[in-house]
Amino acid sequence: MGQESPRELSRQAALGSRKVLLARSGFGLVLALSLAGCAEVQEATGVATQQDLLQLRQEMMTAQQSAQRSKGDADSLSAQVDKRVREQTGENERHVATLTRQVDSLNDTVTTLSSRVDELTTKLDTMNRQLRGAAPAAGATATTPRPSGPAGGPTPGASAGTPPGSAPGPVAAVPSRPTTGSLQPQDIYQAAYIDFSKGSYSLAIAGFREFLRRYPDHELAGSAQYWIGEAYLSLARGFTDASQNDKASESLEQAVQEFKKVQANYPRADKVPTALYKEALALLDLKQPALAQARLQYLVDNFPRAEETSQARERLTNLKAAPR
Repeated sequence: MGQESPRELSRQAALGSRKVLLARSGFGLVLALSLAGCAEVQEATGVATQQDLLQLRQEMMTAQQSAQRSKGDADSLSAQVDKRVREQTGENERHVATLTRQVDSLNDTVTTLSSRVDELTTKLDTMNRQLRGAAPAAGATATTPRPSGPAGGPTPGASAGTPPGSAPGPVAAVPSRPTTGSLQPQDIYQAAYIDFSKGSYSLAIAGFREFLRRYPDHELAGSAQYWIGEAYLSLARGFTDASQNDKASESLEQAVQEFKKVQANYPRADKVPTALYKEALALLDLKQPALAQARLQYLVDNFPRAEETSQARERLTNLKAAPR
């Protein structure tokens, strides 16, 4: 090969410079494209992350709303449970208070009955001692032999030294009732009436009921039945406290039933008109004026001469004039 001319060398040098420039330009283009791709990827990645955050926030808000609703439901349910518990507690307390009052009343009745039994026992012992004190004198005359005289002769209660014509001594006044110490019907009735007079109405009721149990056909049975109703009526009017309204109503209703028994079981008893009138009064206390008016009218129509009839007429007039 011959030596190249200066012109050829210069052309080759220029061509080499162009190749270098082209190579550099290609590298720059590739780098620019790469950077642009990275930017696009980063932009796409950024959009996806923001959507995730928005979705998370939405889910959190939904969860919070659900939690709030659940809390509201729980609070409502808790309030209902608390209300029910308070109502149940109050009802139980009222029930316990009622039972306590009943127990206290029963205890008082038992105490009163025990006192009454002690009192009757003391009276019975006294009667027995009196009877035992009279028995020896009567026995002394029985042990002294003497002939049986006529009706005008010595009585069994006379002493051995008493002349036949003389009056018997005080020892002869031995009661004719049995000496066993048992109470007679009048004794039971009188004891119950004394209890009523003292205001011991529960004792009076028990006493009159015992009288009726033993002597249902006695001439005083109608009166005993009446006094049972009167005792219940008195018990009812003794309950003046508002907390005792239930007891008062129960006693009034019982009084009505007991007064009805006077006419039903003892229609010829003297206490029938009085029982009818008192039954009407008890019905008025029970706020039952229609029934009370019917009983008063029955009293006026069937017992026009009874002492209570004038009072019944007066009350009838007031009831008919009262506004309905």
